[in-house]
Amino acid sequence: MHSKDLQIDWLRTFVAVVDTGSMTAAARQVSRSQSAVSMQLKKLEDSIGRPLLNREPRQLSLTPAGFDLLGHARRLLASHSTLVLAMHGGALSGRVSLGVPDDYAVPYLVPVLRHFAARFGEVEVTLVCEESTALLAKVDRGEIDLALVTRDAPSRGELLFREALVWAAAEQHEIWKRSPLPIAVHELGGRLRTEILAALEAQQREYRVVYNSPNVGGQIAAAQSGMAVAVLTRCSLPPTLKMLDARQGLPELPVIEVVLMRSRDSKGSRAVDTLYDEVVGSLRDPLCVERAK
Repeated sequence: MHSKDLQIDWLRTFVAVVDTGSMTAAARQVSRSQSAVSMQLKKLEDSIGRPLLNREPRQLSLTPAGFDLLGHARRLLASHSTLVLAMHGGALSGRVSLGVPDDYAVPYLVPVLRHFAARFGEVEVTLVCEESTALLAKVDRGEIDLALVTRDAPSRGELLFREALVWAAAEQHEIWKRSPLPIAVHELGGRLRTEILAALEAQQREYRVVYNSPNVGGQIAAAQSGMAVAVLTRCSLPPTLKMLDARQGLPELPVIEVVLMRSRDSKGSRAVDTLYDEVVGSLRDPLCVERAK
């Protein structure tokens, strides 16, 4: 006979898997191994007596029992966080401004902010969505507290993970066969832009830049319409575009480092401290950081 006890850690892991969409990302968020996450989910399902997730290739979805449990689990975790804070120094409140480029916002920050809001509903979080170079300047000037950005210089910021840059285009237009090659380049900062163009020049590939903007949506539209080959972060590549490589005559692109920056003026703010720890705990790739040492 299975125990009917529902442990708080099991529920926290279950919600993390739903919010992040994968066992791997959930493991980072709850600071456990992937095997431990799988074991906790199994124990939760054994306790309830029904499966909670449909485990399909490359996709997880909720079963009816999972839908029923999710709302209850979120409310219980929020109450638990409130209780813990009340017993250890009072409820957390305050304001935090957080900057992020639009290509990082949905894949990386949505699950982090959903988890944070459930635990610390009294903290007012303001999002500022701009390109990394603009956000770095705002952090330096103290205009925003935190920023999840592309690293602009060695050792700047808290290294979280590495992100690949990819060439992308609409397959049906075969725009990569044109000469000069029309390219749509996101505002990636001077150093990265220089590296990308230098890689083309090293191949003696003629090109022309037909799109310049920090807006990734416009860049994707340029690629989908057959107007250009785009340079995108791997996380922002939509399924409607084909990822290109040397087989299409294109050079290898640099891998960027994604870091969390914090303003000097925010030191001493409990709200900023807590969101900083939440972002680092959820997004930092231990292997990436270990290789950087």
